[in-house]
Amino acid sequence: MSTSGASVPQVGTAAPDFELTNQHGEPVRLSSLRGQNVVVVFYPFAFSGICTGELCELRDNLADFTAANATVLAVSVDSKFTLRAYADREGYDFELLADFWPHGRVASLYGVFDQQSGMAGRGTFIIDADGIVRYVVVNPRGRARELDDYRRALAEITTAATGVPGAVAVGSARD
Repeated sequence: MSTSGASVPQVGTAAPDFELTNQHGEPVRLSSLRGQNVVVVFYPFAFSGICTGELCELRDNLADFTAANATVLAVSVDSKFTLRAYADREGYDFELLADFWPHGRVASLYGVFDQQSGMAGRGTFIIDADGIVRYVVVNPRGRARELDDYRRALAEITTAATGVPGAVAVGSARD
C-alpha cells in the first residue's frame, strides 16, 4: 500500500511511537498508553461512506474493546477541526487523531500512506500492553475491515497475557 517508502510494521515488532492531536486539540502519544492494548485504525477521510460505516461499527461495539482493556485510536489525514465536527456528528467516544501536519507522517511511519492520493489507507494495528504489534491488516480501497477480526485478535492477546481463554487482561505482562 505504501508509496511513502516505509514498510508496514510486522507482527512481533515494537510499534512505532507517535504523538498526534485529537479532535479536542489534545496531544495523544502511543507510548503513554502502555499497560493497555491499543487498536490503531487508519482510515482515508472523515465523512466518507465506508470510513463512517467502519467507525460507527467501532462506536457501537466500544464495550468489546473496553472489556479487552483496549483503547481505540482512529487516525486520518484530516484536521482536528474536521475530526471534531465528525466526532460530534457521529457520537464517537474514542480518540480521532489528526495526521494532518506534517501531512500523513504517522500513516507513512506505519506504511499505509498513499502519497499519490494524499490519504491514509485502511490499515489496522493492534498493539499489546507492552507496545508490541500483535495484529496487522491493510485492506485495499473500497473494502471495509471486519470487526470480528479485531475481536479474535484481542481475544488471542488477552489469552496470551493471562493464560486464560476469554479472560480480561489488566495491565502489561511486566506489571
